[in-house]
Amino acid sequence: MKKLTFARKYLIGAVILPGLLASGAVMANSHGEERQGFSAADKPEAYAADDNGVVARNSTGLCWRTGYWTPAKAIYECDPDLVKQPETVAEAPVPAPVVTEPEKVSFSADALFDFDKAILKPAGKQALDDFAANLEGVNYDLIIAVGYTDRIGSEAYNKNLSVKRAEAVKSYLVSKGIGSDRIFTDGKGKANPVTGDSCKGSKATRALINCLAPDRRVEIEVAGTRETVN
Repeated sequence: MKKLTFARKYLIGAVILPGLLASGAVMANSHGEERQGFSAADKPEAYAADDNGVVARNSTGLCWRTGYWTPAKAIYECDPDLVKQPETVAEAPVPAPVVTEPEKVSFSADALFDFDKAILKPAGKQALDDFAANLEGVNYDLIIAVGYTDRIGSEAYNKNLSVKRAEAVKSYLVSKGIGSDRIFTDGKGKANPVTGDSCKGSKATRALINCLAPDRRVEIEVAGTRETVN
């Protein structure tokens, strides 16, 4: 009878004091042998912890201390006032590349060609040299060159002239080392005039030719990105 009574008391104690089993206190098993409440080597001895080494906390968030607890065995997460936080040396951040979209470039046809011509002038070649040099560091997929003319002359003639000018620009850029498969050309003729209806007249007078100069152009657009570092 005494043996049964002792066993009943042991079980009741286990229900009422569950924290005692996880606290590291020494208990007696059914054979009267002593056993520890935890066995994992990485568990904090001074605090109650589960099988994964996670420290148990009460309803207010405080860690459960075991009978083995001393200030020397305190850990930072439970007793930050007693343990100095380990110093961490922050590594210098690596500068991130800044990706920007190259802008569309518009060249005056009068700067590239003589009037009504599709052969590049020396000044035009220099302008394209500067453009090609500016492509250094650009990751581009394609380059599009589109030629435009003014409204003087027939639509078919202007269309043909604008295509020839765009092709002349492409040929020169290829000669500077840009792959021909990366450059696409088109000619829009007298379409999309920059001057709108601000220039009056229809005859090819010197005044009208000068007024329509902004319409005569070659626009070059680069589809790609430029990477720079701050």
